[in-house]
Amino acid sequence: MWQPTNTPELDRVRKLHELLEQGIAPYPNRVARTHTARQAIAAFEAAEAAQPDAPQPVMVTVCGRIVRQNLKGKVYFAHIEDGSGRVQLFVRIDRVGEAAYDLVRRHLDLGDFVQASGAMMRTRAGEVSVLVDEIVLLAKALSPLPVIKERVNEDGTVERYGAFSDVEERYRQRYADLAVNPDTREVFRKRAQTINALRAFLDEHGFLEVETPILQPIYGGAAARPFITHHNQLHQDLYLRISFELYLKRLLVGMYDAVYEIGRDFRNEGVSFKHNPEFTQLEFYQAYTDYHGMMDLTERMVAYVAQRVTGSTTITFEGHTIDLTPPWQRITLREAIKSRSGIDYVDYPDAASLRQAMLAAGLQARPDATWGKLVDTLLGDTVEPTLIQPTFVLDYPRDISPFAKSVPGDPTHVERFELFIGGMEMGNAFTELNDPLDQEARFLEMHRLYRDEDDEATPIDEDYLRAMRYGMPPCGGCGIGVDRLVMLLTDRSTIREVLLFPHLRERQS
Repeated sequence: MWQPTNTPELDRVRKLHELLEQGIAPYPNRVARTHTARQAIAAFEAAEAAQPDAPQPVMVTVCGRIVRQNLKGKVYFAHIEDGSGRVQLFVRIDRVGEAAYDLVRRHLDLGDFVQASGAMMRTRAGEVSVLVDEIVLLAKALSPLPVIKERVNEDGTVERYGAFSDVEERYRQRYADLAVNPDTREVFRKRAQTINALRAFLDEHGFLEVETPILQPIYGGAAARPFITHHNQLHQDLYLRISFELYLKRLLVGMYDAVYEIGRDFRNEGVSFKHNPEFTQLEFYQAYTDYHGMMDLTERMVAYVAQRVTGSTTITFEGHTIDLTPPWQRITLREAIKSRSGIDYVDYPDAASLRQAMLAAGLQARPDATWGKLVDTLLGDTVEPTLIQPTFVLDYPRDISPFAKSVPGDPTHVERFELFIGGMEMGNAFTELNDPLDQEARFLEMHRLYRDEDDEATPIDEDYLRAMRYGMPPCGGCGIGVDRLVMLLTDRSTIREVLLFPHLRERQS
């Protein structure tokens, strides 16, 4: 059982027991709110505007958390906050009575939730407030919230400081972070707006939102190590999905022309500023188009979302001004790597020669990496950090892209693009392979190339191949990392800032 560990908690627990002894419920079952804080203020201002000299009385009952309080003898001022904003309470002993005022004076603390009823008014200082007739405790906070202070800088901006000097503790106690940090709450409002805007755009363009299995008998659609679980009754190992791709493309076989899903993927891989084992992905697939059509759609979608969420297609991210207005830069992978590293990887057609060229240039090159993986390393190390403005990088090695059609006349490359903004990969797309025999050969090829690499192995999905044999229309598909898109639109440098509850290591005792 929890026990208070410090003086403030001991004091609050003492107050809790005093309330119980007085027959006052510290956590009552019912509330009687009539207005949010914002609605109460708006109603009074409307009454003032209608009759400036003698506005009609506006009676309200508001609820919220006490975020500021000031007791001056027989008068008590407090700001309470709900999801809509703040409103001031003006409590006088001659109005609420001694018993209610004793509750205010002796038992209320910052962080407590209260309900207040009365008429709206404007104080001498001009602040719209509730002149309280009745005040009720709704929930006693036994632990004080982290203290947050504000200071106004010379340029007029407000800087908040003092709460959670240990940044990691903010993530571990996100509930407290949200309670004291309006900036944090705003990030997650914008996250919700981002997802709503993605849905609105795709819905307006004729896409059907669907749901595909999270527990899958065979994982696929990406190069990643899965999480494994077990179904007891079926005596069957299952995998948390690493991608929606193969199920969404099955739906194109089933005669849906355009589908999308927004949901969670799970990858048993490292944690970094842009990786979390559980993350949100958007994938969308459309028949009768290709990766050029996916580029056109993607740039219009991201610009639309930015306009909806931030009010502009020009944003600021990590000190860079980024223009998301279409059209975006398009460059081949070969051109991008050659211009940044000086290596034309086509001149080195096997892994051994390319590895030597990379080492000679002072770059890292794993001794067991395939040719395609070495090319991908060149991209990540020399190109990706430089792509601040939105850029599509086109045409990738075949051996790291098992679900994309080959570039006509070039058996070593496929029609694939990755999208980069702010020095991060934001998306990945293909002209989707719809030849079932070629797809089966790719599965076998990937199995041969990567049989010793758990995170690159691609299991052969016989049911997916069977679906393809019924006929899959020519199509394009794209996946967008929603968390990274939110990072971009809220100017946050780590994925942990845009996940309500990011995965963290257990604390060492």
